[in-house]
Amino acid sequence: MPGIAAIEFRGINVTPKTNWCFLEVRTADGRTGLGECTLSNQEGLLEAEAARLAANVAGEDARHRNRLARLIPHAPGGLVAATVLSAFDQSLADLAAQRAGQPLHLFLGGALRDPVPLYANINRGANPRSPEGFAAAAQRAVAQGFRAVKLAPFEPLVWEDGFSDANRAAYAEGLARIAAVRAAVGPGIEVMVDAHWRFSPGGAAGLVRDVAEFRLFWLECPVAEANRAEIRRLRGMANDRGMRLAGAESLAGLAAYRPVVEAGCYDVLMPDAKHAGGLEEIRRIAALAQTAGIEIAPHNPTGPVCHAYSVHLSSLIPNFLLLEVQFGETEAFFDIVQGESLRFADGAARLPQAPGLGVQLAAGPHAAWTRMDRPWLDPRLG
Repeated sequence: MPGIAAIEFRGINVTPKTNWCFLEVRTADGRTGLGECTLSNQEGLLEAEAARLAANVAGEDARHRNRLARLIPHAPGGLVAATVLSAFDQSLADLAAQRAGQPLHLFLGGALRDPVPLYANINRGANPRSPEGFAAAAQRAVAQGFRAVKLAPFEPLVWEDGFSDANRAAYAEGLARIAAVRAAVGPGIEVMVDAHWRFSPGGAAGLVRDVAEFRLFWLECPVAEANRAEIRRLRGMANDRGMRLAGAESLAGLAAYRPVVEAGCYDVLMPDAKHAGGLEEIRRIAALAQTAGIEIAPHNPTGPVCHAYSVHLSSLIPNFLLLEVQFGETEAFFDIVQGESLRFADGAARLPQAPGLGVQLAAGPHAAWTRMDRPWLDPRLG
C-alpha cells in the first residue's frame, strides 16, 4: 500500500521580497509528490498547518485523494488551510500520475491544447518602477515572444486613505506607467492592468473611464470581491469600452465562486492552483463558469511548481483564455526545480511529458524562507 510516510514543508527564499513554499509528500513505496503552497507573508502559518495535516494523514493510503484532500468550505483555517490543502491535492495527483506512468495532463483525461499560451506579468521585473522601467520590462517580454503583458501600476494608492495628495500622485503615476507600456509594445500586443482591489467603486468607475484610451485587454480586481453588485456595474462599464473585467484570484472552492458567477461579476475568472482547493475543484469552477460564458485565466504569479500544475490544468479547460507567468523576477524560477524544462518559448509553455508533474525540487542547499518586513501589497489589500 502506498501509505503516506511523511509530509515536509519547504519554505525557500528566492529574492529579497519573495519566498516560495512547497509540500513534499513521501510514500512508503519510495515516491515523492510535490505541491506548491506559496502565500506571501503567511509562511509560519503555512508551516504549522502543514504539520497539522501531516499528523492527521500519516499512514493513510495516498491513492484516496478524493477523501484525503477534500475541501470543506465551512472548515476553519481560511485561505492558509485551503492553500496547504491545495498543495496536498497537487502532491497526491502527482503521485497518482507517477504510479500510472503518465504525465498529469494525460492522467486527468488528455490535453485540449499544447502548447499553452501565456501572458507576462512584468510587475516584479520592472526596475526602476518608473514609467520607463515598466516600458522596458514590457519590451523584454515582447522580445521573448509574449503577445500579452500585465502590470500592477497603482501602488501605493489605497482608497481608504482618502482624497490625499499621495493618492492623487499615485494615481497619476499609475496612468503614466500604463501609457508608457502601451506606447512601448504597440497596438499588436495586449495589455492588462491589475488594480489589486485598491479602489472604491466610485474611484474604479473613474479608472475604467481613464484607462479606456489604452485599449486594455482586461482590467483586474478593481474593488473588493465582496462588492458583487458594484463589480457587475463596473463590468458593464468596461465592456462598453471594449475591455474585459477579471478577478476572483484568492477564493477557495466552488461554493465561493458560485455567487460570483451567478451575479455576473466577471468576464474572466482567475482561480489559483495554490488556493482554490485542488485540481478537480478548479475544473468544477471552470465548468460552472463555462455555462455562463465566462473565460478562465488561472492566477499564477509565483513559483515553478504552481506554474507546472497550471500548465497541465490549463491544457484541460475548454473555456481557458491565457495563463499568467511571473516574468523577469528571478532565474530561480527555472533553477530551483529539475526534470523537464519550464522555460518559455514564444510566449507559450509546452506540456511536460514525464510521468506525474514532470519536475521535482532540485537538490539544495536552498535558503530558508525569511520574514518580509515590507510586503509587496499593503496589508489592507490582502
